[in-house]
Amino acid sequence: MQAKALVCDAQQNFSYTDVSLPEPGPDQILVRTRYSGVSIGTEFALIRNKLSWGPYPLCTGYMGVGVVEYVGPDVSGINIGDKIYYRHNHVKMMLPNGQAVSTVSGVHCSMAITTTGETHGAALLPPGVDEAAASMFVMPAVGLYGVDMANPRMGETVVVYGAGLIGLGVVAACSQRGCVVIAVDIDESRLAVARKLGADYTIDGAQQQVKAELEKIAPGGADVVFEATGLPECLDPAIELCRSYGKFILQGNYGAVPISYHFLPPHMKRLTMFYPCDDGFGPCRRAVLKNMAMGVLPWGETITHRVEAPDAPALYSAINTGQAKDILGAIIYWGQ
Repeated sequence: MQAKALVCDAQQNFSYTDVSLPEPGPDQILVRTRYSGVSIGTEFALIRNKLSWGPYPLCTGYMGVGVVEYVGPDVSGINIGDKIYYRHNHVKMMLPNGQAVSTVSGVHCSMAITTTGETHGAALLPPGVDEAAASMFVMPAVGLYGVDMANPRMGETVVVYGAGLIGLGVVAACSQRGCVVIAVDIDESRLAVARKLGADYTIDGAQQQVKAELEKIAPGGADVVFEATGLPECLDPAIELCRSYGKFILQGNYGAVPISYHFLPPHMKRLTMFYPCDDGFGPCRRAVLKNMAMGVLPWGETITHRVEAPDAPALYSAINTGQAKDILGAIIYWGQ
């Protein structure tokens, strides 16, 4: 089966190229991709070999929306023509020269072969949801899972340290719980999106003293602090924002290299720390997509870049070389 894919080689060159896929198995479905969402963090850690899920060349991407074109005989609950969202392309992908492509997780491809059920299986897209926004469903689900794990309560003061896509997912989820939400970032455009998603206060770390500004809002510190940058050097400054007996969530992914933070501040404050991982599986994904469909979660506000699939290599090159500094959320359109 022939398809088109976004492929990265070992020199971090990107191409929109022909690939071949196997025929789907009896427990799989075949999907024609409509949109795939870009993950600035995990995908580029793979591209730059900070994380490795397989050898180069790579086809990255782990969130997409598409239309079902084939349903295996062992699959139930999904029909041809259904719109679905999915996290994996379960294939052995080959270039025209016979070289294998590592699908990690391979969603940036015009066709996908995937499964339903399990922890990361495909599922039906809620009616009425904006497909472009829905193709970035993993990020708000990651944020929601961290919020669900830490359980900030109504009226509590929450700091979200870092207003990237995952941090914005935390902002929205905490706002919907009735928390007083304070978003911190060094990019005013991201803080503007945070306000649209429910932040009651924003602090610009590039222009303001974060701890001093927080003290004006919440003397003694926040009840709950989410560190959502994924940068190890941000852990200690974020911990300082938490009150005694508060909660601290390491919401970012800090990579495979060991990290450290000063022990005494969280020790003396007697903090409870949480380490969420992944996107909370089906329940969190269903919740954020339902909220998108109802208009409760205006996730389209996070999209700053939209490209058609043939233009995806230029976008990825710009991100990888630091030329797309204004990027927040990006989606790739693969066609009807």
